[in-house]
Amino acid sequence: MAEFSLTLSEDQLQVQKWVHDFAEQVIRPAAHEWDEREETPWPIIQEAAKIGLYSYEFVANAFADMTGLQLALALEEMAWGDAGIGLAIFGSTLAVAGIMANGTSEQAGEWIPQCFGTPDDLKLAAFAVSEADAGSDVSSLKTRAVYDEAKDEWVLNGAKTFITNGGLANLHVVVASVDPALGSRGQASFVVPDKTKGISQGQKFKKMGIRASHTAEVVLDDCRVPGRCLLGGKERLDDRLAKAEGGGHGGGQAAMATFEASRPFVAAQAVGVARAAYEFALDYAKERHQFGRAIIENQAIAFMLADMKTQIDASRLMVWRAAWMGRNRVPFAAAEGSQSKLLAGEVAVRVTDHAIQILGGAGYIRDNPVERWSRDAKIFTIFEGTSEIQRLVISRKISGVHIQ
Repeated sequence: MAEFSLTLSEDQLQVQKWVHDFAEQVIRPAAHEWDEREETPWPIIQEAAKIGLYSYEFVANAFADMTGLQLALALEEMAWGDAGIGLAIFGSTLAVAGIMANGTSEQAGEWIPQCFGTPDDLKLAAFAVSEADAGSDVSSLKTRAVYDEAKDEWVLNGAKTFITNGGLANLHVVVASVDPALGSRGQASFVVPDKTKGISQGQKFKKMGIRASHTAEVVLDDCRVPGRCLLGGKERLDDRLAKAEGGGHGGGQAAMATFEASRPFVAAQAVGVARAAYEFALDYAKERHQFGRAIIENQAIAFMLADMKTQIDASRLMVWRAAWMGRNRVPFAAAEGSQSKLLAGEVAVRVTDHAIQILGGAGYIRDNPVERWSRDAKIFTIFEGTSEIQRLVISRKISGVHIQ
């Protein structure tokens, strides 16, 4: 187990600066354009791939960091540049998390490199869970997976919605119900490889924020995948289902295992957005003069900025704690992963709103990025578990009561 420390190593500081420089020099200058275009920023993903930022090797090194902080550091800096472009670049890691949480080491070795491709042949990946009637309630998934024993194939049917890189991705990790009677305990995760017949993109959504990140429906129509595409393997699934049918615990849920691993890293992105808005508002408050003095000399503005800074730093500390715990397999006894996302997501919304208030009318127009950051921030209280779901998870953990 790595020692928990708030002092970053030289390697971590170098990675942090490397990602920050890319965010400052490549992402920020392009952020407004791609927000307006609402398209996947392929040229920027290409640039990230050329320097090794969008790659299997970078993600593997980040996950290998025993402190758990390297990926959190990188994601904060990327979101500081722009949350939408950052998610376009790192959205494939959601599928990576799904493979790592549910697959075998052999499956990880086979499929994770295919989530990224190479600089000359870029690939994207997607993690498909949510459905029209099953967002927060993952136990209600209607997408079915039926095993064809004669062909050793799984047949997937259903529709997913609000999927990052959905339909656009070369590789999808799909959570489906194998035994609906068991609810979430009867679900499993499947890899749908590139060029598989029966998977297609449905509606592409026009969003309030993170517009450079592609979000769409994924339709599965008699989509057949080989038996080896079941993450974890058939033997482990059969054992888990048998335990669940017998009233045992039956192991973790396919979707929740991924969310538990990824929530601190979603929270890190929220910290990046909040920090961007805070820094912009601080600089503006020092330069903007009214009634013969800089507006930061007014307590109303200075105290608002003090609260913003305090809340951002508190959020980052919770992210680092949860990231360290997750990497070192320290149980989330009080749902520390959910705590980090709850706080960071709500702080991002609050801080970006305060930034607009500090800029006044100037903050309400698109010429200043705080307007975009405010739109981007809201998603962090919604995706990968709403704030209400985080509170539910936390309250159940600390009380031991199945709160509804």
